[in-house]
Amino acid sequence: MSGFVGKRIVITGGAGGIGIETARAFMEQGGHVVIVDRDEERLRQAEAVLGKVQLIPHLSELDSPAACAAAIEAAGAPVHALVHLAGLFEKDAMDAGDHAVWDRAIGVNLTSAYDMAVAFSTRFAQGTSDRTSDRASDRDAARIVLTSSVAYRRGSAGYPPYAAAKAGIVGLTRSLSRRLAPDILVNAVAPGLIDTRMAEVTIAERGAAYIQEIPLQRVGRPAEVASVIRFLCSPDASYITGQTITIDGGITNA
Repeated sequence: MSGFVGKRIVITGGAGGIGIETARAFMEQGGHVVIVDRDEERLRQAEAVLGKVQLIPHLSELDSPAACAAAIEAAGAPVHALVHLAGLFEKDAMDAGDHAVWDRAIGVNLTSAYDMAVAFSTRFAQGTSDRTSDRASDRDAARIVLTSSVAYRRGSAGYPPYAAAKAGIVGLTRSLSRRLAPDILVNAVAPGLIDTRMAEVTIAERGAAYIQEIPLQRVGRPAEVASVIRFLCSPDASYITGQTITIDGGITNA
């Protein structure tokens, strides 16, 4: 298939489990991908898995507007889609004398999403100027996909800052979808328990009990999130914006 031939996609958190599968999903359909990550060794490992022909690794903490702009500029050409997967899942002791967990959760999970979206939309997005409004150009609108979590709906007793940040992503998605239409379609995904390094602690501590709550009776696979992200960036999703798609095996509706 060749649905993304000639298109460039920037994926933050690109060396993680979902990031690698998302890169693979685009590359299989001809896309050229920039994977952005803070871990140099994991970037090398991702490059070994994915190959170098359609891939650019970019090392960044994404801790400033300038760093976010540089991550998108690394594509070297107009970018069709920004997929922001980078995030931090850290337990919170709710210590009145230590605000650091809250600050990191908001900074890494929410502020960086805003900074990436601003950089993408104001300078680097493909097709955001001199566009006509015919059906062909609407189908080719640039895309942003942000990452929320089922924690924004269910809450998370051990991770209040994380849940708050992921709820913020939903509000940001809705606001940006209005602000950036019709040139950029903005959506989010909200994964549940997915078999990634980020979920290892949760799976180890209460995986069996958690799975009993999931109607599909299993943990999700990274590729199952990647396929939804690819759909949201495709012409098939040309009339979808402002939405948060839950990918959780049915747990939030059970």
